[in-house]
Amino acid sequence: MVPVLFLVAITLSTNDTSNEDQTGEDTKSQSSHILPTVLVFSVLLVISILLAWYFLRIRNQRKEVVTAVDKKIPNGILEEQGDTVDIIDISEALNTPSSSEQQTVVLLPRSPSASKTYFPIPVDCLEDETRIRSADDGKLFREEFNSLPSGYTQGTYQEANKEDNREKNRYPNILPYDHSRVVLTQLDGNLCSDYINASYIHGYTDNNKFIAAQGPKQDTVADFWRMIWEQKTATIVMLTNLKERKEDKCYQYWPDQGCWTYGNVRVAVEDVTVLVDYTIRKFYIQYASDGTKPSRLVTQLHFTSWPDFGVPFSPIGMLKFLKKVKTVNSSFAGPIVVHCSAGVGRTGTFIVIDGVIDMMHQEQKIDVFGFVSKIRDQRSQLVQTDIQYSFIYQALLEYYLYGDTELDVSSLEGHLHKLHNTHAPFDRVGLEEEFKKLTNMRIMKENMRMGNLPANMKKNRVLQIIPYDFNRVIMSMRRGQEFTDYINASFIDGYRQKDYFIATQGPLSHTVEDYWRMAWEWKCHSVVMLTELQEREQDKCFQYWPTEDSVTYGDYTVEMKGSTVCDSFSVRDLVLTYGPDKQTRLVRHFHFHGWPEIGIPAEGKGMIDIIASVQRQQQQSGNHPIIVHCSAGAGRTGTFIALSNILERVKAEGLLDVFQTVKSLRMQRPHMVQTVEQYDFCYRVVQDFVDIFSDYANFK
Repeated sequence: MVPVLFLVAITLSTNDTSNEDQTGEDTKSQSSHILPTVLVFSVLLVISILLAWYFLRIRNQRKEVVTAVDKKIPNGILEEQGDTVDIIDISEALNTPSSSEQQTVVLLPRSPSASKTYFPIPVDCLEDETRIRSADDGKLFREEFNSLPSGYTQGTYQEANKEDNREKNRYPNILPYDHSRVVLTQLDGNLCSDYINASYIHGYTDNNKFIAAQGPKQDTVADFWRMIWEQKTATIVMLTNLKERKEDKCYQYWPDQGCWTYGNVRVAVEDVTVLVDYTIRKFYIQYASDGTKPSRLVTQLHFTSWPDFGVPFSPIGMLKFLKKVKTVNSSFAGPIVVHCSAGVGRTGTFIVIDGVIDMMHQEQKIDVFGFVSKIRDQRSQLVQTDIQYSFIYQALLEYYLYGDTELDVSSLEGHLHKLHNTHAPFDRVGLEEEFKKLTNMRIMKENMRMGNLPANMKKNRVLQIIPYDFNRVIMSMRRGQEFTDYINASFIDGYRQKDYFIATQGPLSHTVEDYWRMAWEWKCHSVVMLTELQEREQDKCFQYWPTEDSVTYGDYTVEMKGSTVCDSFSVRDLVLTYGPDKQTRLVRHFHFHGWPEIGIPAEGKGMIDIIASVQRQQQQSGNHPIIVHCSAGAGRTGTFIALSNILERVKAEGLLDVFQTVKSLRMQRPHMVQTVEQYDFCYRVVQDFVDIFSDYANFK
């Protein structure tokens, strides 16, 4: 394009010159025509050479593409970062189902580190090795990931590439190898009816422990359920949502309620349990054409907290999910079917975490590199990004450092006895040592940018307790007023719902309007207050409600409608009115008494009672976020939220994990559950709950 523009410019300039010289001598006129002619021929010669070079280069590139495809190099979409090449999950990158017009995207050559190998790591070196690899924005993780073999060099995809099977593949370059694919029984003599995009994958010791599959398409759902039936699978692990970023990732292959028949398999919904990180669905399936065969129970565990284009924020939820999968799956069942969208990225990550944890127990070492290399011989591209690869290390480190801290309620009393009875006065192997692990967690000050802006600093009651940017409560920005979207408040996950709580500080006199604006914009109907207005002759919270009648803060009017006093808390019914459009909303204010600033309540029954009352109010008002505050919004606030989540789980599952519950809260807001006394109080309230309510259903 550039030479053509240059030629046009030369032609225009010579035309202008010849017009000016028409009054000159003939010889001068002839000379003036010879020079442009020479220039034109010179430019044409240069253009010819450039065009010849360009077409030669294109032809060579096409040869390289054909060669790469013929050699069956695994495919993906590339994202360059510095001098390394990262593979982006094809399931995230290609958003449309496969078609004959869709092009295969070929990987560029790997980095020079591709020939390097990595050896197993002793478990006691795991923390240091993870820290070293994480330095410099994970550069060594990228190098290690890029050194992995792509897959089985002798692997072929003949069945997957047959004309009748191509449309069964969600993505045209994520295909099962012939040697490890799941083979279905043929139907009515149709030779291609035995094909499904799914591969057998070995576990740490068990061959074909898993089946890695793509998320079913609408026209492959019947094949999917036929695979579940024929393989005697009892557990399905789903690691994608049906839609992500408004893009279809997986077809819904189960009925929401009742029963449905897919091909020859009848699927009936038995039970659905929705939790904050995952949903459990139980189905009874039966082969419809043979009613003599008994139905089978199949449990689907659907992990819903794996964000598109990323990894879970913390490995805690994934480890809890993995343990649930292990608990649910019968040792006599067939392979566990694991799928995301393409059946390689998230699917591979889950399988590797499971296998290497088993290795950790058996050999006291981990070999992520070796394990990924091995399973890629069965399905190429398992674990697709360096971010997924580093997440595996994070999950393994989390498991190694903290282990399995989950308890059955029947073992709680013995565990408490162990925590409180140390062998010597200076022995800290008990409760203090467990709590110390929590206080060693790093506070991510770099993620508190908004709260630390000069314009927002005066809105914070305690400078050490500022919300993280990633989960802070954001309000609408007032026109022409910068930074009016900030309030010192954090969204906190509940047992069943994300962002179920808003943990905040007690309002200051100049933040009361913001406080009620937050309650209005986020449709809050429940407020839990855990401090008195003054404690030890110090102001701890501005009184943000009227003693009687009403009070107005900016656009918001709060009216007292009534109050009641219970044993350990009082309840105020408030009507919140938004002035500009005169809309109103009932807000119930639960004010817990008897929790000193330093120390804990005298007994746990009052805490059990207020939690139960708040939950009943939530069920009646639509389960919008619950505002919880003390003075700074951390110690007592964190303890209340921790107990709410712990008791909900005890009620639903008969299980508790005080340590991981508090650890998760501290990752969402600094200093949640601030003292060892508050931490101990969590255990004691659960014990009180178990003693009072031997039948957990009484708590509902």
